[in-house]
Amino acid sequence: MRTAVIVADTRDPVAVHGVHGTSGLTQWACLARRAGLGGGWEAVEWARIPRGGVSGEHLHTRTEEVYVLLAGHGEITLDGHPHPVRAGDAVLTRVGTRHGLRNLGRQALEWLVIEVTAPLLPSPRTPLLDHSLVTNLRRLGRIDPTVVLSGPLRLLETVRLRPGERVTLTADVVERTLFVSAGSGRAATAGLRVPLRPGRALTLPLGSSAALTAGRGGLEYVHAELAVPDGHGPLPGPVPAAGGERP
Repeated sequence: MRTAVIVADTRDPVAVHGVHGTSGLTQWACLARRAGLGGGWEAVEWARIPRGGVSGEHLHTRTEEVYVLLAGHGEITLDGHPHPVRAGDAVLTRVGTRHGLRNLGRQALEWLVIEVTAPLLPSPRTPLLDHSLVTNLRRLGRIDPTVVLSGPLRLLETVRLRPGERVTLTADVVERTLFVSAGSGRAATAGLRVPLRPGRALTLPLGSSAALTAGRGGLEYVHAELAVPDGHGPLPGPVPAAGGERP
């Protein structure tokens, strides 16, 4: 097994002005990108727009994108059709879907972005739905992204651990990313102990693992699995764990 995971958080976001052709401010942080990973990740990101803020309408020609709303409420436009969204909702957008997000609440609107590459050739697996989807991940607990998407994303879920509860995530045939949305705890991997708190993300390359333990108030996180092509073994050499903290 590999000994490294990728650790990042949202404590020091970048200020971006005029995202996707709009005016105004967006705070943004990249939590992981495809470098050092074996699967079809494009990026895992976090974004926040203030009251009245807009992330402009745009489309992707080679990637599929998932938004998980973390805080606030607003409206997402999908191919010209507006849909109300709030914390706990997930939005799955197919290749070529024009989408944009507007904050309609009094507080900042925050969301997690998981962007993955779509197949270059027609997929042998046909999604059940031929349009993008807005659903409530917090209520459902987990969803199967393949009902909408044709790329490698296989699972999206919200996980809640009770105080002291433990779970081990292993990236054996899939790679994983998780983002802490509430509570606290710790992750242990090959002697490295990483404190878990809201805004912190762990991404597990193929061949790595992490043992999670919830803190006194429990732990909640968004978790996604991404399939890795058959025959793709662990990449050589360690992956730096930026932001990892030792006790």
